[in-house]
Amino acid sequence: MVLNSALSRHPMTDQAIRLGPKTGYLLALSLVILTTALYVPSPVAGLVLLGTGCTLLFLTIAIKRLAVRHLSEQILFQKTVAGFVEWDASPSFTTDTDGLVIYRNKSANDRFGTDQETLLASLGDIFAAPSETLRRLQSRAQTSGFAREDVVLRRGHLRLSAHKLADSGFLWRLEDVIERSNPGRSAEGISLPMMTTSKAGTVLFMNDVLRRILGGREARLDQIINDLPLRPGSVHEVAGVNGPLKALLCVVEGTGGRKEIFLLPTDGVDSDTVGMWDLFDELPVPLMKVSADGRIHLCNRLARDLLAVDGQPAEFFGDLVEGLGRSITDWLSEAADPRGACRNEFVRASRQDRDVYLQVSLSRVVEGNDTNLVVVLNDATKLKTLEAQFVQSQKMQAIGQLAGGVAHDFNNLLTAISGHCDLLLLRHDEGDPDFSDLDQISQNANRAASLVGQLLAFSRKQTLKPELLEIQDTLDDLAHLLNRLVGERVVLSLHHDPDLLPIRADKRQLEQVIMNLVVNARDAMPDGGEVSIQTRLEHLSVAIERDRAEVPPGDYIIISVTDQGCGISKDRLPKIFEPFFTTKRTGEGTGLGLSMAYGIVKQTGGYIFADSVVGSGTSFTLYFPATARIKEVVADMATDIPKPTHSHSGGVVLLVEDEAPVRAFASRALKMRGYTVLEAESAEDALETLEDSSLEVDIFVTDVIMPGMDGPSWVARALQDRPGVKVVFVSGYAEESFSQKQERIPNSVFLPKPFSLNELTATVSEQLH
Repeated sequence: MVLNSALSRHPMTDQAIRLGPKTGYLLALSLVILTTALYVPSPVAGLVLLGTGCTLLFLTIAIKRLAVRHLSEQILFQKTVAGFVEWDASPSFTTDTDGLVIYRNKSANDRFGTDQETLLASLGDIFAAPSETLRRLQSRAQTSGFAREDVVLRRGHLRLSAHKLADSGFLWRLEDVIERSNPGRSAEGISLPMMTTSKAGTVLFMNDVLRRILGGREARLDQIINDLPLRPGSVHEVAGVNGPLKALLCVVEGTGGRKEIFLLPTDGVDSDTVGMWDLFDELPVPLMKVSADGRIHLCNRLARDLLAVDGQPAEFFGDLVEGLGRSITDWLSEAADPRGACRNEFVRASRQDRDVYLQVSLSRVVEGNDTNLVVVLNDATKLKTLEAQFVQSQKMQAIGQLAGGVAHDFNNLLTAISGHCDLLLLRHDEGDPDFSDLDQISQNANRAASLVGQLLAFSRKQTLKPELLEIQDTLDDLAHLLNRLVGERVVLSLHHDPDLLPIRADKRQLEQVIMNLVVNARDAMPDGGEVSIQTRLEHLSVAIERDRAEVPPGDYIIISVTDQGCGISKDRLPKIFEPFFTTKRTGEGTGLGLSMAYGIVKQTGGYIFADSVVGSGTSFTLYFPATARIKEVVADMATDIPKPTHSHSGGVVLLVEDEAPVRAFASRALKMRGYTVLEAESAEDALETLEDSSLEVDIFVTDVIMPGMDGPSWVARALQDRPGVKVVFVSGYAEESFSQKQERIPNSVFLPKPFSLNELTATVSEQLH
């Protein structure tokens, strides 16, 4: 085996099978003492010598065994390390502390051979004076366990790393670092002179073209450029092998202060030395040369690709970009002015196939009496897309928070309005003249509650009750209602994939989404047409990105709702999911239908996209994660068991509500059902009431969000002394907003606002019984 033979040749292995010189001296001395003890006439002296000799003999044997064991462990450790790196594509060595090679892997053998006994000898042909580099790396690895350093070679970089191997030496790994390159080309491959420098001005790399111009490799920038400091975009004097040369410097900033410097020819440079401006096309960065008024003089291949122009581009730079927010000509003139600032700007390319955003860097170039600009283009499309996604998410989050807060306040008002209306209806029968008026108040309060529910749906703060749904059954059950909604002029068609899987969603909310989309489709076709609802199962093997959203891989149930209506213009399409945005005339819509659909789909874990062509129609596509079929036995059993009806036999209720109208209605409703009600307008008042240990309380009915201490917090404190009390939480916010706190409260349920008189009393009764 290659691994074993490589290790067996090392001197460490020989030391494991022979006794060291000092151990041999001890052995010889012990034998002499034992022999002398046999011939000493005095018995006492003989015993002393015999004991001394035996002790030295045993000590010699112990030292030998420990030495052999230690060396064996070192060899085993070296074998283990070697086993890991044997097939590493990078050359790897293990050495002792003196640099003697113990093992080299297959890649190292192939590259360096097996003749050199030390790592220093192996690397001597790779770069100059490696001893200082190896000493520095070994010292750092000895201290911290690991060290790494990049070494600049004639062609590229070599990354040399050292790992400390316990007490047995070091593991060295050599990794070739490829220079940054344009696809298919490296810095050595381009015909323009270039170099890479560090922040301190050290030359890390220069290609062969520049080395020929300079007559060899230089170590520092000041040995190459005679008129420092560096002025990007300006003409500098270069120390050529045949005398000074003029070159226009293009500087590309890199990470860590590194710079890639390209030397471009000027009108006065000999074409045989550097080349004509045709070499400009070979630069691995998108580059242009324009005049102060924006007239384009030169544009290389990568710049033409970014701007999507074939051959010679437009005459002026301003014809190729847009979206600056001010005149392109003024911006360029300001940059060309020596007193002006060459600020980077973001613009959009004026191309029709796709959106491309560019970061434009300008540098002044003085050529005789003319001042031109070198334009460096960087593709910033991904950056601007991420920025737009962040702005959109912040916008939607802000609107959602506003909608949730408004909905909470409205829910409190609607609870008081509908609750007191219920109290009035109890005192009037249907024959009473006021009954119809009260009924209208109640119906409009319910309509307002539905509108608030749409706000909560958009803000994704409504309470959902997800269940496994068969999409085909759900839509078939809804078809009758949908046909009534679309009317006689519109034809509704449903097409289902036979291999659909169920999804997990709130059935009522999903039906609301479909109804909203169908109603919008109907309104887009005043002269009639067809609304098509199609479902299919689709597996995404890779993620898809569209409309600033990413749909991860997996199985999805896709529902598409398509109409043949007037369509939505391109400038309005990105805004259709915003609340209160509508394309309908005043009075024909609230602008909440699509925002509610968006919120429900997102809260369910799905995605919704819209495609539209003006004059042809609109299609909404919904993606819902598919779920494996699992028979919900418990749910089915629960539906078969009739719920018991409880009579209101009374009890003591502690009602905690900071809104006085809501508290007044709830108190009267509970008292009418025979409950004794204790009222508190804050959590602190409730705790003060409960300080009376003689007071018996059966149930807490409390708001969740209140000034001061919130509902779950005061209830948790109260239950420490009254552990058996039941709890009903009420709130205008969704249950999800405090579900984690509620889970820590035993025997608690949630009742969302607005609630009716019957809903309140029924919930309290079910909790008590």
